[in-house]
Amino acid sequence: MKPTRHVLSLSGGKDSAALAIYMRDRIPNMEYIFSDTRKELPETYQYLESIEDYLGKRVHRLNADLGFDHWYDVYGGMIPSNHRRWCTKMLKLKPFEQHVGDDAVLNYVGLRADENRSGYISHKPNITPVYPFQEDGLRLPDIERILRDSGVGMPPYTKWGRSRSGCFFCFYQQKIEWVRLKETYPDLYEKAKGYEKPFEGSGNTFTWSERESLTELERPERMQAIKDEHERRRMAHERRGDHLTLAEVFARGDDEPEGDACLICTL
Repeated sequence: MKPTRHVLSLSGGKDSAALAIYMRDRIPNMEYIFSDTRKELPETYQYLESIEDYLGKRVHRLNADLGFDHWYDVYGGMIPSNHRRWCTKMLKLKPFEQHVGDDAVLNYVGLRADENRSGYISHKPNITPVYPFQEDGLRLPDIERILRDSGVGMPPYTKWGRSRSGCFFCFYQQKIEWVRLKETYPDLYEKAKGYEKPFEGSGNTFTWSERESLTELERPERMQAIKDEHERRRMAHERRGDHLTLAEVFARGDDEPEGDACLICTL
């Protein structure tokens, strides 16, 4: 009988990075994987290299030959959304399940003890999720400490206002994050706009951002309105004494799509 495999999926986010650091010496034979959609932010790849340096081990990249554009064509040009999460299924979950096959696997997930949410993870009977942070009572300050003490630090994309990992056009981005993407990577913003075209199955045009196209969102007056609203919310939290992190400020916004973000993409 094969021994049980220990697998930790990195997303490029702070929680999975901290978990990899936390588990490095506890599970020496841990496998680290990253499902590459080929649409990640440049900082995500940079962050993975920092994590690899700390671990002293290569993070195995999945999806080397089938990226987002392949499946976008397969689905007839339908942009994924909270209700059409084919991107998570085909680019994250399926490659992960193919990688582990039928082996018995413990899949380490970076949900913290201060989180009360679920998400999109594998339900194959041979894959058992494990939640070390919840089991050990680790909360957000602990994750920040782990990253700081290791020297890996927070994901570099947080410096310009992005709160989550995932594709640069992830539909879970808030309006303010689209504005920051436009300002920081105008070329990537233009590429994201290129996907917003009539869907051949119905003629309807799907958009990344809820209720408006990226062409509408990038109008100067609209971008300023989004910035003003974001600043108003931030100051309101500050006046109440809510000492929130960047991610927490975003999470309390009023333009977050319904449903839970995909754990395999964002942790």
